[in-house]
Formats: sequence, C-alpha cells, structure tokens
Amino acid sequence: MKLRKPLTLLTGVSLGLAVLSPWVSPPSANALPVLPTFGETVAKDVPYVPTPQEVVEAMLKIANVNSQDVLLDLGSGDGRIVITAAKDYKVQKAVGVEIDPALVAESRRNIENAGVADRAEIIQQNLFNTDLSKYTVITMYLLPSVNLRLRHKLLRLKPGTRIVSHAFDMGDWKPNEVRQVDGRSVYLWIVPEPDKVNPEFLKEVKE
Repeated sequence: MKLRKPLTLLTGVSLGLAVLSPWVSPPSANALPVLPTFGETVAKDVPYVPTPQEVVEAMLKIANVNSQDVLLDLGSGDGRIVITAAKDYKVQKAVGVEIDPALVAESRRNIENAGVADRAEIIQQNLFNTDLSKYTVITMYLLPSVNLRLRHKLLRLKPGTRIVSHAFDMGDWKPNEVRQVDGRSVYLWIVPEPDKVNPEFLKEVKE
C-alpha cells in the first residue's frame, strides 16, 4: 500500500509520499542528503538514500550485534545492513522491510550474491504494518516525525531490545549512547523495563 506521508529517509529508501516537511541543513553539507524544499513534489515515490558502509558498521557496533541476535532493518534499501549483519556479524537472522519493489528485487539479488540467503531475508511491506516484537535489534534511517510515530511501539518491546537510528533521534526519549561517524550521528536506545518508561512516550503520535 502506498502512503502519502512526510518523506522518510531510510538505510536506502523512504515510504511513498508527496509533500515534504521543511529541511534544516546539517552542519556538514555532505553528512545528509539534500531534500526538495517544502511544497515540491517528488517525481519518484521512493527516493533511495543509502547509508554509507562506515555508518552501517557503526550502527551494528554500537548495538553490539552478535550471533545471538535477530535483526530488523526498517527501510532496508539495497539490503546493506541486512547483508552486513548476516555476513560479518553472524546474526541468527537479519530481516529487511522495504516498500519499493525494485529495491526489494535488488536487495534479494544482493543477498544471493553475498551468500547469506540462509540467514537474510527481505520483506516487501509498509514498515508501520511490521511486527517488531520478534527482534533483538532494530535499525533504521527515518525522519524525526516518523521516529516519533514508532516510539510508542518501540517502548513496548521486550526490555533490552536495542534500537539504532542513523541521523535522527526520538525526541524526549534520550538515547543511551550517541556516536559520530564522519559528521553523521548514530543513536542507540535500549528498551527499559516497563516501570522505567515515561507514560507520555507510550502515547501514539499522530501523523
């Protein structure tokens, strides 16, 4: 199902959309992609914005990804996080969720070529319809507004679940750790015990 939402930058993809939110230029011109100005129409429904491999590595390292993990990448693009997690970090399973059928096909080919098809998978799906509960690590590259829409779901996951975001935070839910990689921020949150969660964060944020 195509969405018409604010532009969502992922590890390699966005949700389907039309009207964009204003963009605040980052300190480094090369740190983040340049977005169209407010009111412009995106010709392509799903702009592809890949995460550099050094940032992929930083995301997996900050979460201490290992062979016991089951990883989910929201907006998996060409599959680079999924492939890296399966190939280099030997996770039990790495799953990517991607809405663009062309990128789904490309990432599945990349998985086959990398020789990790036994432990890596790409699902064509809207990320908001994805069951997050089966995973120990969730990675993503989203805009702040989308992070906030996911926040109440993430905080209801099993305590200890690790959430990693490239570039964007979760509002008032402060990260456990932040690292800088070539001018880009990588955020880590660890889902706390239920009694440690701010009740305000469990409220659904409307689009």
